[in-house]
Amino acid sequence: MSACWLLPLICALSAEADIFPLDSISNVSTYYFNYFYCNIWEGECQPHQDDASQQVPVGDLWPGFPQDYTGLLHQWYCSLGQCCESGDCRITNNITGLAKDLQTKLHGQHLVQSVVLKAVQGFINSPESNKPLTLSFHGWTGTGKNFVARLIADNLYRDGVKSECVRLFIAPFHFPHARLLDTYKGQLREAIRDLVLRCPQTLFVFDEAEKLHPGLIDAIKPYMDHYDNVDGVSYRRAIFIFLSNIGGATINDVALDFWHSGQNREDIGMEDLEHRLRAETLETQGGFAQSELMSDHLIDFFVPFLPLEYRHVKLCARDAYAARGLEADEATLDEVAKAMLYVPKEERLFSAQGCKSIPQRINFFLP
Repeated sequence: MSACWLLPLICALSAEADIFPLDSISNVSTYYFNYFYCNIWEGECQPHQDDASQQVPVGDLWPGFPQDYTGLLHQWYCSLGQCCESGDCRITNNITGLAKDLQTKLHGQHLVQSVVLKAVQGFINSPESNKPLTLSFHGWTGTGKNFVARLIADNLYRDGVKSECVRLFIAPFHFPHARLLDTYKGQLREAIRDLVLRCPQTLFVFDEAEKLHPGLIDAIKPYMDHYDNVDGVSYRRAIFIFLSNIGGATINDVALDFWHSGQNREDIGMEDLEHRLRAETLETQGGFAQSELMSDHLIDFFVPFLPLEYRHVKLCARDAYAARGLEADEATLDEVAKAMLYVPKEERLFSAQGCKSIPQRINFFLP
């Protein structure tokens, strides 16, 4: 963008310097200088949440300064995508959008739709929460755990999973070697602290969480506890989500029992599963069972993802075609669904891979 309009702005600053307080200019200018230095000139800086010089100026910026010039400066700065009415454009907190996405894009997961929405909405609407929100997603592969984590990111942050306020850790990828545990502890603590300092609301997702070393979980356990701050930093506006296959068999057994007894799948309640998931997580070998995260009861919700049935697979196939701008007829959707493997062997009720491979499988049915 051309900066030719800056000349009259500078002249106005000189000509009218006697009609507005110079300290106001100093306070606002400090923020803009810090932004340029840190983000455009890429200087070395460490933003601090409580430092006013790091906050986007809001309200009446320069009392007494001509509003035309104030508006011009603010409009130009906001064109860089760094400010909005909420104070931080990176954070959108679109709860209505999250509710719609969970309802229309997620299939066969009535418990997830209810629990996740209420948990996230309650956390967003409670700025004085006494701890971060910690969720643990459980279920077979392909049932939607990663998908729901992405939906949360997409609706809480302008840039979704690519937001600088969101961080994904994959246990076997980021922390593969037990002998480097101490190194990983330091790196993980530093990564979480740095992100919390840079963003007023953060999201951390740990995939394949059952493979995390218990010592690694305990290293960040204070960040999920009921502390005002840890070493001067507050983590109360952070969301931690752990994704795990632990409890998948238990969830499937409950769903199968309901089917055998003639009950509707939608009648399965949290009371039928959450206590079983908690118990199985404690008994399973791995980071969760041996960590203080479990013994200190810091996980707010154990969220069960039910196994997907034939009808749900068809819906996933429909969505996969729609994502490519195509509309498939019922016969084609049936062909895609029939190509999946179903278990148990006798009932052939649940898709063994959920919907995980559907986007790739439809390639075989394209003309």
